[in-house]
Amino acid sequence: MKISLFWVGRTREKFIKEAIKKYIRDIETMADIEITEIKEEKGTAPDGRSTPAGLLREGERILRQAGDFFILLDEAGKKMSSIEFAELLRDGNKKTCRFVVGGPFGVSPQVKEAASMRLSLSPMTFPHELARVVLLEQIYRGLSIIKGRRYHHA
Repeated sequence: MKISLFWVGRTREKFIKEAIKKYIRDIETMADIEITEIKEEKGTAPDGRSTPAGLLREGERILRQAGDFFILLDEAGKKMSSIEFAELLRDGNKKTCRFVVGGPFGVSPQVKEAASMRLSLSPMTFPHELARVVLLEQIYRGLSIIKGRRYHHA
């Protein structure tokens, strides 16, 4: 199985970088994983937010990198249990599972429209860097469920 993650911007927080490294090491024992960082548009609106044109440029880069089939993390997306997520990974075993995590201001409407699926990690909103860690943990948990490892306690 191969898992590709595409996320906008670099991870800045040291504790998040460490958590990402930990989960990547854990996942690599069960699957190939690659992470592609997509250049973040710097905020150009007076309030520091990315403008619609900035999100569009980010979105074009996301779509170029992620390809035709990808799952977008979106707080309004489908909610799943960890076991349902493991089934999603299992079903994706015949191809690369691609996940996209937007930047601090989300993604363009074009990215939302192009996504094969929109997945919610929670009805709560997380900082985009923390969402990366939560996604990696759920990938590790899902793979552990598939492989019958004693990580998930149902």
